[in-house]
Amino acid sequence: MGSALPIRMLHDRILVDLDGESGERRSSGGIVIPATAQMGKRLAWAGVVAVGANVRTVEVGDRVLFDPEDKAEVEVDAETYVLMRERDIHAVASDRLGDSDTGLYL
Repeated sequence: MGSALPIRMLHDRILVDLDGESGERRSSGGIVIPATAQMGKRLAWAGVVAVGANVRTVEVGDRVLFDPEDKAEVEVDAETYVLMRERDIHAVASDRLGDSDTGLYL
């Protein structure tokens, strides 16, 4: 994604691009897990592509962890994105955050 999106987010809304993880996965032991396998609740990572004026803790370019069950998809310029509120984000991973800012090892 090289250019800015022709969209301006409002209030506390965030637009994210899902990481390509929707297909089959491999376990640490090398076992292939099909995409149709039922698992417990699994959170997903996505890259932030646009933020509203009232968003305080996330910037464009950050990666965020959220619950994909609560997602609202939107298509912009033939690309599918997920729209959410800032409060729906569980964690932020970014190079701009030091270990002391997050307290997490993400």
